[in-house]
Amino acid sequence: MAITEWKNQTIITEFILLGFETSPQFQTLLFLVFLSTYIITMAGNTLLVVLVVSDRHLHKPMYYFLGNLSCLEIFYSSTILLRMLASLITGEKRLSVNGCIAQFYLIASLVTTECCLLSVMSYDRYIAICKPLNYTVLMQDGLCCQLASLSWLSGFLAIAIVIVLIMQITFCGPSEIDSYFCDFGPLLNLSCSDIILLKIVAFICSFTFSLIPFLLTLISYVYIVTTVLKIPSTAGKQKAFSTCSSHLIVVTLYYGTLIVVYMIPDTPSLNYTNKIFSLFYTVLTPLINPLIYSFRNKEVKESTQRLFRKCSSLVGTRKSETNHVFIIKRKNRHVLN
Repeated sequence: MAITEWKNQTIITEFILLGFETSPQFQTLLFLVFLSTYIITMAGNTLLVVLVVSDRHLHKPMYYFLGNLSCLEIFYSSTILLRMLASLITGEKRLSVNGCIAQFYLIASLVTTECCLLSVMSYDRYIAICKPLNYTVLMQDGLCCQLASLSWLSGFLAIAIVIVLIMQITFCGPSEIDSYFCDFGPLLNLSCSDIILLKIVAFICSFTFSLIPFLLTLISYVYIVTTVLKIPSTAGKQKAFSTCSSHLIVVTLYYGTLIVVYMIPDTPSLNYTNKIFSLFYTVLTPLINPLIYSFRNKEVKESTQRLFRKCSSLVGTRKSETNHVFIIKRKNRHVLN
């Protein structure tokens, strides 16, 4: 651990991310599990992005926001899992203070952006279910682009304010972070500076860009459920609910695990429990989001089938052309002989 002396205090320049402390054999198993999770997460979310961009049937507001969400999950998983995989395979757990702060900035910004995006997606579903006649007028391409851009900008700019304050505090021990990524609470526990202003600003940002989007999402679904229950026919209710069921499941999983993690008291006896629950919103949610939208959304399933048929057709055409060229070459050789 690299340290320096300043004003009779030990100033930390590196942190040690303890991660999951287990036997070497279990470390190998964890590496294989997280590697498989990362590959599946990247493949699923990349497939959704490709479908939304390439298939004109998915050029709708709902899928535009879904494409943004999948891009976010790609960055999110890469930020957390790549560092974790590197630590598991090499055993290197040290991370510089600036590197730790940079990781926290990316993770916190993406979490905040996801809260905003989920709120925007719930608003889209609210308009589609509760005001279907005005949907095409209200949810135009320009507005969708503005809402998505605002979600990304809000996330990264809001956390930038917190980062400016974090960069001004001093860390003086201990140097160990009992987690697999740099989170806000563990960072503050290692500080020996006055962090009252930082806590106030962080609370305001959390309330504004996490709690308010959650409440807006909740209100949207209260209106959606109320409207669906007023539909007289059972078939109409099922059709209306099917258009937002995938998003509702994603919202429930994401906010449910996030709330559970931050409701657990920050005590040494519950650290391991906290790490396990943290895996749900940092690793599991990005993994299952594309699976939920793929299996529960008819349009996405049909788009996936079209994409695979197109790829199979291209492969078949290439193979046929290759065989044709090969046959012509054999005939030419036979004539020359």
